[in-house]
Amino acid sequence: MRLPSSVLVSVSLFTAETTAALYLSSTYRSAGDQIWQCFTLLFTLVPSVLVQLTLIFIHRDLSRDRPLVLLLHILQLGPIIRCLDAFCIYGSAGKVEEPYVTITRKKQMPREGQTEEVEQEVGQAEGKLVTHRAAFARTSVIQAFLGSAPQLTLQLYICVLGGAVSIGRGTLMVISLLSIVYGALRCNILAIKIRYDDYEVSVHPLAYLCVFLWRGFEIATRVAVLVLFSSVLKVWVLPVVSANFVLFFLHPWVLFWSSRSPFPENIEKTLTRVGTTIVLCMLTFLYAGINVFCWSAVQLKLDDPDLIDKGQAWRRLAVYYSLRFVENTGLTLMWYIHRTEFYQWVDVPVLELSLLLGYATAVFFMLLFYQFCHPCRQLFSSSPAQGFWECCGSLCLLRGTLSQSGSMRTKPPGKDVGDDPPSVTKGDIGQSLCGTV
Repeated sequence: MRLPSSVLVSVSLFTAETTAALYLSSTYRSAGDQIWQCFTLLFTLVPSVLVQLTLIFIHRDLSRDRPLVLLLHILQLGPIIRCLDAFCIYGSAGKVEEPYVTITRKKQMPREGQTEEVEQEVGQAEGKLVTHRAAFARTSVIQAFLGSAPQLTLQLYICVLGGAVSIGRGTLMVISLLSIVYGALRCNILAIKIRYDDYEVSVHPLAYLCVFLWRGFEIATRVAVLVLFSSVLKVWVLPVVSANFVLFFLHPWVLFWSSRSPFPENIEKTLTRVGTTIVLCMLTFLYAGINVFCWSAVQLKLDDPDLIDKGQAWRRLAVYYSLRFVENTGLTLMWYIHRTEFYQWVDVPVLELSLLLGYATAVFFMLLFYQFCHPCRQLFSSSPAQGFWECCGSLCLLRGTLSQSGSMRTKPPGKDVGDDPPSVTKGDIGQSLCGTV
């Protein structure tokens, strides 16, 4: 039985960020900055309430007679009592004989083309720990992208306007950044475990490090670009962020309505249709919040029983990072054009180059993870490098096709028909499409 270390990390980040935010809000109140105080408290209390509701929903406390646990959740102390419960279960494991066990079957990673299926006995205590880990993995994602991400953006914006970083604000920003990176890391692990649920997945420390660096550079660059843009074009930052959010929020619903699938009824048996709709809206709300700041790794598919698209499409990944790179470059360029005298002390070319290199570094570690460190890379039908070169070949063929069609349109009337360029058949174009997994 593994130590519930992920539970401890989640609770530690939650407690540290909440404490730092409450202290910083008190300093804003003392300084008379009521607007910054209200926003700091908003980005602290709203995700905290959502975390409490998520833990209650996953552990089904409303259908059980546990008034003390519900009271602690109302007091925003639910994660702490859940963490203590997880470690009590871990400490008492093995001291009492299990009344019954559950047999689970998992496939091992294929070796020399052979896949073996292994049976494991899961006791009642270990099953409870699995529930605790799953619950805190999801609450870490909620805390990261509905609380820590807007909190980090706000505090960095205040630092840029004030031209100084206080100890309290700097501490909160560091904790918020760690919380976001950890939440993004949990997204990657959840995506792997959901896609390859039939396999026994073991993530190595090098893979964790690679994902940590990938997410760290990606999120830090994204937040810095948004803050720089908002510091000179305050009126336009809300439309830009809102357009990103609405696009990612509506995308799963548009795909669901276009598929003409029946309304999903298997989320929770005790939920009514209204309750199911609310849960799905909250799920897509979180999905949109993640994609505003980084790649979600988990793609929603509302017409699937698991609500997750288990396919691994390299093209979708490439399109996201390409468009995000273009957007970050455009926002940085707009900041450069409209920058004020306040930024005279900043070496603008070096800053822009650092932001672009930071995002390129994130993409490098992302490719490194999928190519060499992914725990299930043996199950890929094609590697990211192969998909990248196939996409490049497809673009080259498309460019050649357009050039040939242009020369055909501009051909002199007296030219012989035999000099026409060779046409590209439908089969050639079909073979050039980018492969997906």
